[in-house]
Amino acid sequence: MLITDSSTLSDFCSALRGAPYLAVDTEFLREKTYYAELCLVQVAHGEHAAAIDPLAEGIDLSPLRELLCDGSTVKVLHSAVQDLEIFLQGMGQIPGPVFDTQIAAAFCGHGDQPGYATLAANLLDVKLDKASQTVDWSVRPLSDRQIAYALGDVTHLCRIYELLTAELERQGRAEWVAQDMAALLEPTRYRVLPREAYHRIKLRRAKSRDLAVLRELAAWREETAMERNIPRNWVLRDEALAEIALHRPKHREALARVRGLKPQVAQGGDGQALLDAVARALGTPEGDWPIVPERHAPLSGHESLVALLQALLQLRCEEHGVSKGMVAKRSDLDRIATEPEPDVAALSGWRHEIFGADALELRAGRLALTGDGGGVSTVSS
Repeated sequence: MLITDSSTLSDFCSALRGAPYLAVDTEFLREKTYYAELCLVQVAHGEHAAAIDPLAEGIDLSPLRELLCDGSTVKVLHSAVQDLEIFLQGMGQIPGPVFDTQIAAAFCGHGDQPGYATLAANLLDVKLDKASQTVDWSVRPLSDRQIAYALGDVTHLCRIYELLTAELERQGRAEWVAQDMAALLEPTRYRVLPREAYHRIKLRRAKSRDLAVLRELAAWREETAMERNIPRNWVLRDEALAEIALHRPKHREALARVRGLKPQVAQGGDGQALLDAVARALGTPEGDWPIVPERHAPLSGHESLVALLQALLQLRCEEHGVSKGMVAKRSDLDRIATEPEPDVAALSGWRHEIFGADALELRAGRLALTGDGGGVSTVSS
């Protein structure tokens, strides 16, 4: 059903209070805004399932907030990060505890980041209607087809959750999953710090002074995008910020020559704000400039060592039936091969148990890979 009034929502939430878990999903838009616009919340457990319209006039969502923030009920989502970011933005907290079926499915050998439709097909033999995936969910009224699609996202999710948790228990991997689920509840994962925004922008041959300028520029863009509630690239694209950081213009004429910057921007209020950001950065004491990340010289035979680590990763993941992407990324292997004490996820927790410890032994020459009758095995030296 579609809930558009406070009374029905209150009754629905009361019926679900105390449930061991809730399947939860959202529909939202963010193509034209900085903050996602929540358009629909779907919740299901057992015989209860509803799509809740947060855009309905006069609707009081407080019963839904209380239900989602009940710490005794697990919230089951698929690919949960964006949904949790929206809930944190709207409710001021993450509705834990959380179970992400995409993460759990990867632990059960269903591949890296398996999609919801893929799991529904593989686990339930259900083919989902994808026609409503790209519709504008802010437009009212919602069609019956849209509502059916939205509810399917949570009714099937209940069954997927139960199958995955049973499989995890059978394989003894519930604790592994719990470690990764706990990381989803860290609020800093979803909050953007404007003065840290420069890290996502590539700057060629950067020096500390360049990074100091880029930090001020990126912080201004992030704060401006937040204030205007528009995508950050609608304020100014990364390439233009990088050019300004490298050339450090001091007047509007120089700013207008920056590639990717429209002349009217250089002459307007944003142009002055950009010049102020450059001046502010250049006036910052050198000791407060960002440190250029240290580049480690590749070890002799680096690519060969990474190839051996990749083979070891493949071997261990096949043995444990876990997707490689859940254990280590190529960048992790690069760091293991080149850094004396790499701070990577592959060297902690359950990942260390099944791969990380052996990876360090391989790097140190105390573990070798050898052919084994058509396969590969390890030999300790």
